Amino acid sequence: MAQKEMRAVYCDTLKKLAAENNNIMVVEADLMKASGTMSFKAAYPERCIDVGVAEANLVGVSAGLSAAGKIPFAATFACFASRRCFDQFFISANYARLNVKLTGTDPGISAAFNGGTHMPFEDIGMMRLVPGLAVFEPSDPISLEKLVEAAAKHYGCTYMRLHRKPAESIYPPDEQFSLGKGKLLRGGKDITIVALGAIMVPEALKAADLLADRGKSAEVIDILSVKPLDAELLLASAAKTGRVLTAENHQISCGLGGAVAELLARERPCPMAMIGIKDRFGEVGTQDWLLEHFGLGAAHIADEAMVLIRAEGV
Repeated sequence: MAQKEMRAVYCDTLKKLAAENNNIMVVEADLMKASGTMSFKAAYPERCIDVGVAEANLVGVSAGLSAAGKIPFAATFACFASRRCFDQFFISANYARLNVKLTGTDPGISAAFNGGTHMPFEDIGMMRLVPGLAVFEPSDPISLEKLVEAAAKHYGCTYMRLHRKPAESIYPPDEQFSLGKGKLLRGGKDITIVALGAIMVPEALKAADLLADRGKSAEVIDILSVKPLDAELLLASAAKTGRVLTAENHQISCGLGGAVAELLARERPCPMAMIGIKDRFGEVGTQDWLLEHFGLGAAHIADEAMVLIRAEGV
């Protein structure tokens, strides 16, 4: 299927929303080209604010706009959106019960040559701590468009991880999405693979193919939202397969793996493993090299799945 640049889909969706709602605004921190929102500025110059290299101010201005009835979509690199302005987002936006839509771009290894300082492996973990905050990561252009639309309609703060680069469509154009709901992409009986994001969902699907070559049947879930987590979908799949493997472009200790482990420990304990970053900092490299270097690729997912399956004597 044809690829679409995710940041272009993000901007096009915001322009469509802005045409329907005069309160939609874009707020940037000197990264408009990187976020792909230059054409929004051209179309709606009076509804686009660039605060400069001042990420805490990005959130503060957005909070003020929200208090005045606007719906601000604020974007910057995910490392800055989380680590650099966490307190402002926590207090000025979330504690104040406002309506700021914060977007963190280049999550995890997608930061590539920007390197370790700009490679956020901890942003989901930080955002999971914020009471009431919706935390999600689209996996393809269709889910991105529909989830941005859902975020605009939802009153309350959101945090979205945005893969900026081109991605292939996984879903048909008419697929419907809701915040807090995942999607079952492939049925299976031997293990559940729960994946997140535009990098890891395709890798999970490839891993399922590798497992099929080994005679094993993997159920694949695109979880989409880490908070709220789609407990109904996850628990039903865990009951069916009896084993769960998470796959994320993030630290396993505080991200998707941690969230799923907490759910299973409370509701349905079962054998579980996690593919993700294991207590390491980011590094410089191509996305493909980083995928292999950190053990995130399809072969690693399939091998870990086999370890889980064999541990149960199947």
